[in-house]
Amino acid sequence: MQLGRVVGTVVATRKDAELEGLSFMMVHELGVDMAPTGKMVVAIDAVGSGTGEVVLYASGSSARQTTVTRDRPVDATIMAIVDTLEVSGETRYDKSTS
Repeated sequence: MQLGRVVGTVVATRKDAELEGLSFMMVHELGVDMAPTGKMVVAIDAVGSGTGEVVLYASGSSARQTTVTRDRPVDATIMAIVDTLEVSGETRYDKSTS
């Protein structure tokens, strides 16, 4: 899984039938220092995240392992909304103070 921040939404009125009803989010990958890495992906939202939230997302075949995305043509899925991130005893992110 990768750490990322939801920076926007993607709307596609015409899409494969297997993608109907799914929300597409634009996610900017973050490093452990919470700085953007430069990589951005479009991810299916399996957990109801919103713009500005820090999330965990999976890509590749792992992206198709949620109930929402099983057997669907997706390559990235938001699987969790991050509450806190701690590295070596140091809090790098806390949703309640952001």
